[in-house]
Amino acid sequence: MASRSLGGLSGGRGGGGGGGKKSLSARNAAVERRNLITVCRFSVKTLIDRSCFETIDDSSPGFNNFAAILEQILSHRLKGQVTWFGYESPRTFWDYIRVACRKVSQNCICSIENMENISSSRAKGRAWIRVALMEKHLSEYISTALRDFKTTRRFYEDGAIVLGEEANMLAGMLLGLNAIDFSFCLKGEGLDGNFPAVIDYTPYLKFTQSSDSISSDEEELRTLGSSSSESSTPESVGPPFIMDENSWFNKCKRVKQKYQLTLEQKGYLEELLRLRENQLSESVSQNKILLQRIEDSDLAHKLEKEQLEYIIVELQDQLKSYQSLDQLSAEVSLSQTSLDPSQSQEGDVKQDTLNLISEGKEDTPSLLGLCGSLTSVASYKSLTSLKSNDYLASPITDMTSPGLTPS
Repeated sequence: MASRSLGGLSGGRGGGGGGGKKSLSARNAAVERRNLITVCRFSVKTLIDRSCFETIDDSSPGFNNFAAILEQILSHRLKGQVTWFGYESPRTFWDYIRVACRKVSQNCICSIENMENISSSRAKGRAWIRVALMEKHLSEYISTALRDFKTTRRFYEDGAIVLGEEANMLAGMLLGLNAIDFSFCLKGEGLDGNFPAVIDYTPYLKFTQSSDSISSDEEELRTLGSSSSESSTPESVGPPFIMDENSWFNKCKRVKQKYQLTLEQKGYLEELLRLRENQLSESVSQNKILLQRIEDSDLAHKLEKEQLEYIIVELQDQLKSYQSLDQLSAEVSLSQTSLDPSQSQEGDVKQDTLNLISEGKEDTPSLLGLCGSLTSVASYKSLTSLKSNDYLASPITDMTSPGLTPS
């Protein structure tokens, strides 16, 4: 019974140990995924910031670090390829990319496969990262590959970054790289597939030590120095004191650097403020000039409008005076016509003459021209003068009408 109880106890402890191992492995996997995604976000921000001041190429440390991070993410928990003999050969992320990214329109998969100077699968994957960045399609490639969940599931194990929630964050982070113009050489040493990529975490690590921690460190150094002085000579007390002086000197140096930086920023801001004040004063003066011009133009328009209105009134008055004069002349002409009957008889004579000429038997050009000239008073007088001198023979001469006798 005792042996059974001990066996059950040992079995229970073994089961608890298995659960602890699983939880520990799950925690480690989660921490690993979080670290890679976080450092990837930092590297993308670094590339975007550096692109404003320099060209990003193979010699840029920020890009080399980003390429190593992306290679680590795409290789996280990547399954091996099982051969015919049951052995598992290692794979690279290029084996997954060339299958999952075939659906991308105008992809560069075939061109990278046909490169003569690149033979290894790892080198082709690194070349794909560079070409995709130059084409500004890296985020599109990653998004298309992640949407093909069946292929992703076939290439990666459980707990991989591309199978977790971090995958969507990865595609969103890489979208910001489309704003950078990359320039790479696909024959450089960065494509060497014989060495794995190593991430440099030092650019993203920053340790800020508070004043309390500094004092506690100094006390710890003094404690260590005093404890070591008990088993050594008195000359050994010097180094901790020198280290203390060095620490104060470094602190003073850092404070001085911060002061210099703050002073430079203060000068820059003052100069910027002065420049903005000058620009504001110039804008205010220009605004005043424009307002004065607008007022002058409004005044000129008002004066011109008044002049035009005055001219219109004058023209209307002149038009009314002309109309009254026309009416007066018409009345005068009517009164003259009623007082002088000889003019009306003369008009009747002209109309009879034209009718007789049109009924004549001779139809010659000279007669037609003469008939056309009878429409005026002058031509009628010339015709009567010709008849009186017997230069023109016509049936009109035989008529004895008193109205046709020449005056």
